[in-house]
Amino acid sequence: MTNTTDTPTVVLVHGGFADASFWAPVIRDLQASNLPVLAPANPLRGLADDAEYVASVVRQIDGPVLLVGHSYGGAVISVAGADAPNVVGLVYVAAFALDEGEAFAEIFERFGNTPILDAVRPSEYPVAGGGTKVELTLAPELYKEAFAADLPDDLIEVLAVSQRPFAAIFDERAQAAAWKTLPSWAIVATADNAIPPEGERHMAERAGAQIVEAAGASHSIALSQPKAVADLIRTAVAGVAA
Repeated sequence: MTNTTDTPTVVLVHGGFADASFWAPVIRDLQASNLPVLAPANPLRGLADDAEYVASVVRQIDGPVLLVGHSYGGAVISVAGADAPNVVGLVYVAAFALDEGEAFAEIFERFGNTPILDAVRPSEYPVAGGGTKVELTLAPELYKEAFAADLPDDLIEVLAVSQRPFAAIFDERAQAAAWKTLPSWAIVATADNAIPPEGERHMAERAGAQIVEAAGASHSIALSQPKAVADLIRTAVAGVAA
């Protein structure tokens, strides 16, 4: 992807149980501001592999990049951002901002379980050379409470049966924490039933992020409050361009 301006390309990285269309209303808002945007597919096959893939996408973009991650995508950008020299900032959207060596499970252990843990359903997928690995989806009847309590029912009915399966990553540990060397921003979803809001706030504060809070927002904040997300991204773009 070629960017002929000094404005960073905004690269949006989705999390588990979703795909890049999760960002659609945010993309429309950013494009209306003439910001270059790319929303690649996150493979959702494991933190190290996903971060390597996202970093490879970013390194092929001409010019600076602002990485934006939702949920699990926050952990992905933290690792990928340390492996792509053109990344100039990070934005966490109701997201994990893990420290190096920290596991997802440790956040739940410290800040408490959420409804998403009871909604997860395991299944298996084949791997090269034979054998299987475990992947996760959310029980459709529990999708609303766990993931999208502030979205309309007709949209939830579609999202609940069109999830991207997600590798079992809760015990995986982050290999890097790019927020230690890059400026960061974060939006906390105060009614999140996936990541504990207190956990989101703790990770953002630890990263030294500029933090805003979206009152009443569920984990699906990019769909329910896209303007709040886009506004924060615009703030970050201005911050890294200053």
